[in-house]
Amino acid sequence: MTSNRLKDMLFRYMQPGLIVAIVAWWTLLPPSLASSATTFFWTGIAIKGFVLLLEAFNERHASWRLTPRELLSDVIYVALGYTVVQWLDHNIAERGYQAFKAMVGIKTPWLTAAPVALQAALVVVLLEFGQYWMHRGMHNWRPLWLTHAPHHYLTQLNALKGHVGNPIELFLVGLSVVSLFDFSLPGLFAGFSVLTAIFCFAHANVRFNPPAWYAHVFTTIESHSLHHSMEYEDTRCNYANALILLDRMFGTFRAGETAEVGQEAGRKLGIKDVMVYPFTPLIDGARGMLKGSRA
Repeated sequence: MTSNRLKDMLFRYMQPGLIVAIVAWWTLLPPSLASSATTFFWTGIAIKGFVLLLEAFNERHASWRLTPRELLSDVIYVALGYTVVQWLDHNIAERGYQAFKAMVGIKTPWLTAAPVALQAALVVVLLEFGQYWMHRGMHNWRPLWLTHAPHHYLTQLNALKGHVGNPIELFLVGLSVVSLFDFSLPGLFAGFSVLTAIFCFAHANVRFNPPAWYAHVFTTIESHSLHHSMEYEDTRCNYANALILLDRMFGTFRAGETAEVGQEAGRKLGIKDVMVYPFTPLIDGARGMLKGSRA
Protein backbone atom coordinates (compact mmCIF):
# COMPACT_ATOMS: atom_id res chain seq x y z
CA MET A 1 0.00 0.00 0.00
CA THR A 2 1.46 3.35 -1.05
CA SER A 3 1.82 6.21 1.43
CA ASN A 4 -0.90 8.20 -0.37
CA ARG A 5 -3.39 5.33 -0.16
CA LEU A 6 -2.53 4.85 3.51
CA LYS A 7 -3.08 8.55 4.16
CA ASP A 8 -6.41 8.48 2.31
CA MET A 9 -7.60 5.51 4.36
CA LEU A 10 -6.40 7.10 7.61
CA PHE A 11 -8.34 10.32 7.02
CA ARG A 12 -11.34 8.40 5.74
CA TYR A 13 -11.82 6.45 8.95
CA MET A 14 -10.23 8.88 11.42
CA GLN A 15 -13.51 10.33 12.68
CA PRO A 16 -15.46 7.12 13.39
CA GLY A 17 -12.24 5.49 14.61
CA LEU A 18 -11.62 8.16 17.22
CA ILE A 19 -15.22 7.93 18.47
CA VAL A 20 -14.80 4.17 18.99
CA ALA A 21 -11.43 4.73 20.67
CA ILE A 22 -12.91 7.31 23.07
CA VAL A 23 -15.73 5.00 24.16
CA ALA A 24 -13.24 2.15 24.60
CA TRP A 25 -11.00 4.44 26.66
CA TRP A 26 -13.74 5.25 29.16
CA THR A 27 -14.93 1.64 29.22
CA LEU A 28 -11.52 0.11 29.95
CA LEU A 29 -10.15 2.69 32.39
CA PRO A 30 -9.91 1.61 36.06
CA PRO A 31 -13.00 2.88 37.95
CA SER A 32 -10.99 5.40 39.98
CA LEU A 33 -9.63 7.05 36.81
CA ALA A 34 -12.86 6.73 34.85
CA SER A 35 -14.71 8.69 37.56
CA SER A 36 -12.07 11.41 37.89
CA ALA A 37 -12.77 14.96 36.70
CA THR A 38 -9.02 15.33 36.17
CA THR A 39 -9.03 12.43 33.71
CA PHE A 40 -11.99 14.00 31.93
CA PHE A 41 -10.23 17.37 31.69
CA TRP A 42 -7.02 15.98 30.23
CA THR A 43 -8.92 13.70 27.86
CA GLY A 44 -10.68 16.76 26.44
CA ILE A 45 -7.39 18.63 26.08
CA ALA A 46 -5.81 15.61 24.36
CA ILE A 47 -8.69 15.35 21.87
CA LYS A 48 -8.45 19.05 20.98
CA GLY A 49 -4.68 18.87 20.64
CA PHE A 50 -4.83 15.74 18.49
CA VAL A 51 -7.37 17.17 16.03
CA LEU A 52 -5.46 20.45 15.91
CA LEU A 53 -2.31 18.50 15.07
CA LEU A 54 -4.10 16.80 12.17
CA GLU A 55 -4.51 20.22 10.54
CA ALA A 56 -0.75 20.35 10.00
CA PHE A 57 -0.75 16.99 8.20
CA ASN A 58 -3.77 17.31 5.89
CA GLU A 59 -4.82 20.95 5.62
CA ARG A 60 -8.20 21.69 4.03
CA HIS A 61 -7.86 25.40 3.21
CA ALA A 62 -4.69 27.48 3.30
CA SER A 63 -6.84 30.52 4.09
CA TRP A 64 -7.81 28.88 7.39
CA ARG A 65 -4.21 28.21 8.44
CA LEU A 66 -3.71 28.94 12.11
CA THR A 67 -1.39 31.79 13.08
CA PRO A 68 0.23 32.22 16.52
CA ARG A 69 -2.02 35.19 17.26
CA GLU A 70 -5.15 33.27 16.25
CA LEU A 71 -4.06 30.30 18.37
CA LEU A 72 -3.55 32.53 21.42
CA SER A 73 -7.04 33.97 20.99
CA ASP A 74 -8.53 30.48 20.67
CA VAL A 75 -6.72 29.26 23.79
CA ILE A 76 -8.21 32.17 25.75
CA TYR A 77 -11.70 31.09 24.66
CA VAL A 78 -10.95 27.48 25.60
CA ALA A 79 -9.87 28.70 29.05
CA LEU A 80 -13.11 30.70 29.38
CA GLY A 81 -15.05 27.57 28.46
CA TYR A 82 -13.37 25.53 31.17
CA THR A 83 -13.85 28.24 33.81
CA VAL A 84 -16.62 30.82 33.31
CA VAL A 85 -18.96 28.69 31.18
CA GLN A 86 -18.50 25.58 33.34
CA TRP A 87 -19.16 27.66 36.46
CA LEU A 88 -22.41 28.92 34.94
CA ASP A 89 -23.39 25.39 33.92
CA HIS A 90 -22.72 23.95 37.36
CA ASN A 91 -24.08 26.73 39.57
CA ILE A 92 -27.14 27.70 37.54
CA ALA A 93 -28.22 24.99 35.13
CA GLU A 94 -27.13 21.80 36.88
CA ARG A 95 -28.29 22.88 40.33
CA GLY A 96 -31.63 23.89 38.89
CA TYR A 97 -32.07 20.55 37.17
CA GLN A 98 -31.06 18.66 40.30
CA ALA A 99 -33.55 20.60 42.42
CA PHE A 100 -36.33 19.88 39.91
CA LYS A 101 -35.32 16.23 39.76
CA ALA A 102 -35.52 15.89 43.56
CA MET A 103 -38.85 17.75 43.72
CA VAL A 104 -40.48 15.57 41.05
CA GLY A 105 -38.78 12.38 42.21
CA ILE A 106 -37.15 11.35 38.93
CA LYS A 107 -35.03 8.22 39.41
CA THR A 108 -33.29 6.09 36.77
CA PRO A 109 -30.93 3.81 38.74
CA TRP A 110 -30.93 1.22 35.95
CA LEU A 111 -29.07 3.68 33.76
CA THR A 112 -26.05 3.77 36.08
CA ALA A 113 -25.46 0.06 35.53
CA ALA A 114 -25.91 0.22 31.73
CA PRO A 115 -22.85 -0.26 29.48
CA VAL A 116 -20.71 2.85 29.10
CA ALA A 117 -21.25 2.82 25.33
CA LEU A 118 -25.04 2.92 25.77
CA GLN A 119 -24.84 5.72 28.34
CA ALA A 120 -22.52 7.69 26.06
CA ALA A 121 -24.93 7.32 23.13
CA LEU A 122 -27.85 8.55 25.25
CA VAL A 123 -25.83 11.52 26.51
CA VAL A 124 -24.98 12.49 22.91
CA VAL A 125 -28.60 12.21 21.74
CA LEU A 126 -30.10 14.07 24.72
CA LEU A 127 -27.58 16.90 24.69
CA GLU A 128 -27.56 17.28 20.93
CA PHE A 129 -31.37 17.31 20.67
CA GLY A 130 -31.50 20.30 23.02
CA GLN A 131 -28.59 22.01 21.30
CA TYR A 132 -30.21 21.63 17.90
CA TRP A 133 -33.39 23.44 18.93
CA MET A 134 -31.54 26.11 20.91
CA HIS A 135 -29.17 26.70 18.00
CA ARG A 136 -32.07 26.84 15.56
CA GLY A 137 -33.81 29.35 17.81
CA MET A 138 -30.68 31.49 17.85
CA HIS A 139 -30.90 31.86 14.08
CA ASN A 140 -34.58 32.68 14.09
CA TRP A 141 -35.11 35.03 17.08
CA ARG A 142 -33.05 38.22 17.32
CA PRO A 143 -32.49 38.29 21.13
CA LEU A 144 -30.96 34.81 20.94
CA TRP A 145 -29.10 35.65 17.72
CA LEU A 146 -27.33 38.51 19.51
CA THR A 147 -25.76 35.99 21.90
CA HIS A 148 -24.78 33.61 19.10
CA ALA A 149 -23.75 36.03 16.35
CA PRO A 150 -20.12 36.49 17.52
CA HIS A 151 -19.46 32.83 16.70
CA HIS A 152 -20.39 33.61 13.09
CA TYR A 153 -17.83 36.38 12.79
CA LEU A 154 -15.12 33.72 12.56
CA THR A 155 -13.13 34.23 9.38
CA GLN A 156 -11.47 30.82 9.56
CA LEU A 157 -12.27 27.47 11.12
CA ASN A 158 -10.07 25.13 13.15
CA ALA A 159 -10.40 22.49 15.85
CA LEU A 160 -10.68 25.03 18.71
CA LYS A 161 -13.23 27.35 17.11
CA GLY A 162 -16.21 25.63 18.78
CA HIS A 163 -15.18 27.47 21.96
CA VAL A 164 -15.18 30.91 20.36
CA GLY A 165 -18.28 32.81 21.36
CA ASN A 166 -19.98 34.82 24.06
CA PRO A 167 -20.30 32.94 27.40
CA ILE A 168 -24.06 33.61 27.43
CA GLU A 169 -24.46 31.74 24.14
CA LEU A 170 -22.26 28.86 25.25
CA PHE A 171 -24.25 28.56 28.48
CA LEU A 172 -27.57 28.53 26.61
CA VAL A 173 -26.39 25.97 24.06
CA GLY A 174 -25.19 23.73 26.89
CA LEU A 175 -28.60 23.56 28.59
CA SER A 176 -29.71 19.94 28.64
CA VAL A 177 -31.96 17.47 30.44
CA VAL A 178 -28.98 15.12 30.86
CA SER A 179 -28.79 16.09 34.54
CA LEU A 180 -32.26 14.66 35.13
CA PHE A 181 -30.93 11.14 34.54
CA ASP A 182 -28.72 8.94 36.73
CA PHE A 183 -25.77 8.47 34.41
CA SER A 184 -22.54 7.10 35.85
CA LEU A 185 -19.55 9.42 35.70
CA PRO A 186 -17.74 7.21 33.13
CA GLY A 187 -20.89 7.24 30.98
CA LEU A 188 -21.20 11.03 31.21
CA PHE A 189 -17.51 11.57 30.55
CA ALA A 190 -17.61 9.21 27.56
CA GLY A 191 -20.59 11.03 26.04
CA PHE A 192 -19.11 14.48 26.57
CA SER A 193 -15.74 13.34 25.17
CA VAL A 194 -17.41 11.97 22.04
CA LEU A 195 -19.20 15.31 21.59
CA THR A 196 -15.89 17.14 22.06
CA ALA A 197 -14.33 15.07 19.27
CA ILE A 198 -17.25 15.63 16.87
CA PHE A 199 -17.32 19.37 17.63
CA CYS A 200 -13.58 19.58 16.91
CA PHE A 201 -13.96 17.62 13.67
CA ALA A 202 -16.88 19.84 12.61
CA HIS A 203 -14.68 22.95 12.88
CA ALA A 204 -11.32 21.44 11.91
CA ASN A 205 -9.23 22.65 8.99
CA VAL A 206 -8.62 19.05 7.95
CA ARG A 207 -9.31 17.36 4.61
CA PHE A 208 -11.34 14.36 5.74
CA ASN A 209 -13.20 12.00 3.42
CA PRO A 210 -15.48 10.14 5.85
CA PRO A 211 -17.70 7.19 4.91
CA ALA A 212 -21.13 8.17 3.59
CA TRP A 213 -22.88 6.70 6.63
CA TYR A 214 -20.79 8.86 8.97
CA ALA A 215 -21.59 12.08 7.07
CA HIS A 216 -25.27 11.10 7.05
CA VAL A 217 -25.40 10.80 10.86
CA PHE A 218 -22.71 13.10 12.23
CA THR A 219 -21.86 16.74 11.55
CA THR A 220 -18.78 17.19 9.36
CA ILE A 221 -16.65 20.15 8.39
CA GLU A 222 -18.42 20.22 5.01
CA SER A 223 -21.92 20.70 6.44
CA HIS A 224 -20.80 22.93 9.28
CA SER A 225 -18.70 25.23 7.09
CA LEU A 226 -21.85 25.86 5.06
CA HIS A 227 -23.58 26.88 8.29
CA HIS A 228 -20.83 29.51 8.67
CA SER A 229 -21.57 31.08 5.27
CA MET A 230 -21.00 34.82 4.96
CA GLU A 231 -24.65 35.67 4.21
CA TYR A 232 -26.92 35.49 7.26
CA GLU A 233 -29.74 33.75 5.39
CA ASP A 234 -27.31 31.05 4.25
CA THR A 235 -26.45 30.25 7.88
CA ARG A 236 -29.99 29.08 8.58
CA CYS A 237 -29.28 25.43 7.92
CA ASN A 238 -27.25 22.55 9.39
CA TYR A 239 -27.90 23.57 12.99
CA ALA A 240 -26.79 20.29 14.58
CA ASN A 241 -23.43 20.56 16.28
CA ALA A 242 -22.87 16.80 16.32
CA LEU A 243 -25.84 14.88 14.85
CA ILE A 244 -26.56 16.24 11.37
CA LEU A 245 -29.20 13.50 11.24
CA LEU A 246 -31.44 15.89 13.19
CA ASP A 247 -31.25 18.44 10.37
CA ARG A 248 -32.18 15.72 7.91
CA MET A 249 -35.13 14.72 10.12
CA PHE A 250 -36.43 18.26 10.65
CA GLY A 251 -35.87 19.64 7.15
CA THR A 252 -32.99 22.03 7.83
CA PHE A 253 -30.18 20.09 6.13
CA ARG A 254 -28.36 21.58 3.15
CA ALA A 255 -25.56 19.83 1.27
CA GLY A 256 -22.31 21.51 0.25
CA GLU A 257 -19.45 23.39 1.83
CA THR A 258 -17.68 26.74 1.66
CA ALA A 259 -14.21 28.12 2.34
CA GLU A 260 -15.47 31.67 2.83
CA VAL A 261 -16.87 32.10 6.33
CA GLY A 262 -17.81 35.08 8.47
CA GLN A 263 -20.24 37.99 8.53
CA GLU A 264 -20.21 41.58 7.27
CA ALA A 265 -17.71 40.87 4.47
CA GLY A 266 -15.23 39.20 6.81
CA ARG A 267 -15.27 41.68 9.69
CA LYS A 268 -13.34 40.26 12.67
CA LEU A 269 -14.36 40.69 16.30
CA GLY A 270 -11.85 40.98 19.11
CA ILE A 271 -12.44 39.33 22.48
CA LYS A 272 -13.85 42.56 23.95
CA ASP A 273 -16.24 42.89 20.99
CA VAL A 274 -17.45 39.31 21.50
CA MET A 275 -18.14 39.93 25.20
CA VAL A 276 -20.25 43.06 24.63
CA TYR A 277 -21.96 42.08 21.36
CA PRO A 278 -25.24 40.80 22.94
CA PHE A 279 -25.64 44.18 24.62
CA THR A 280 -25.01 46.36 21.55
CA PRO A 281 -28.70 47.39 21.15
CA LEU A 282 -28.74 48.58 24.78
CA ILE A 283 -25.39 50.34 24.38
CA ASP A 284 -26.47 52.02 21.13
CA GLY A 285 -29.76 53.05 22.72
CA ALA A 286 -28.01 54.55 25.73
CA ARG A 287 -25.63 56.46 23.47
CA GLY A 288 -28.55 57.76 21.45
CA MET A 289 -30.28 58.99 24.60
CA LEU A 290 -27.10 60.74 25.76
CA LYS A 291 -26.70 62.46 22.41
CA GLY A 292 -30.35 63.49 22.48
CA SER A 293 -30.04 64.96 25.98
CA ARG A 294 -26.96 66.98 24.96
CA ALA A 295 -28.59 68.36 21.82
